[in-house]
Amino acid sequence: MKFVSFNVNGIRAILKKDFQSDFERFDADVFAIQESKYSEDLHLTFPFEPEGYEVYWTVSKVRKGYSGVTVYTRRHPLSVHYGLLDEKYDEEGRVITLEFDSFYFVAAYVPNAGDGLKRMDFRLGYENDLIAYLSSLEKRKPIIYAGDLNVAHKEIDIKNPKANEGNPGYTPQERDAFTNLLSKGYVDTFRYLHPDEVKYSWWSYRFNSRANNAGWRIDYFLVSDCLKEKIRAAEIHNDVFGSDHCPISLEIEI
Repeated sequence: MKFVSFNVNGIRAILKKDFQSDFERFDADVFAIQESKYSEDLHLTFPFEPEGYEVYWTVSKVRKGYSGVTVYTRRHPLSVHYGLLDEKYDEEGRVITLEFDSFYFVAAYVPNAGDGLKRMDFRLGYENDLIAYLSSLEKRKPIIYAGDLNVAHKEIDIKNPKANEGNPGYTPQERDAFTNLLSKGYVDTFRYLHPDEVKYSWWSYRFNSRANNAGWRIDYFLVSDCLKEKIRAAEIHNDVFGSDHCPISLEIEI
């Protein structure tokens, strides 16, 4: 199966660019987007519903034009769940889980620690709640966890590590939380196949960052350790534009 994840930074905005043709070109079985920034009633149709896919989405209920996760799938899921345990974080439209026969697909837009790290406690609370949630799923089936996880894990994952140390997404607390998540039995698929490759998935709109490739790798596919031998490809597609992020993909025999 082929999976794609892409923080589109606004579904309506990216539809005015090349998103539809990029979507078709990827030809994914499951395609997740983050930061849809969709604010309409959940009973209305989503702005982009391609033929051949079922679409599931969630939006922020506390702030319009904020957050939001959407999943397109060619396979009909056995069940769909929004948020973590007890639907926590669904008020911000953060997580969607699709259950399939042999695995769970969890798509997420992880909270940012915020300017001045003012949301750090909220962010770290999410990380703890995530582990509890994934552990509850793992008892039944392995997991593919994907999305904008809002952390550059190692120095190799960020252009200017020293200059960015302590900034949101590159604090010791967030990086340690990611290490802790991996220690629970998950594999960073891109780094598993490309241990030394320098490639980024997000660039600031400031300082001509993308042209200078001054980026961060903050978008990931993680899989349960038992699936790692089934990974066939894990790529970062920084030739695709339209957002401050680029798409990432995973091909896995599952």
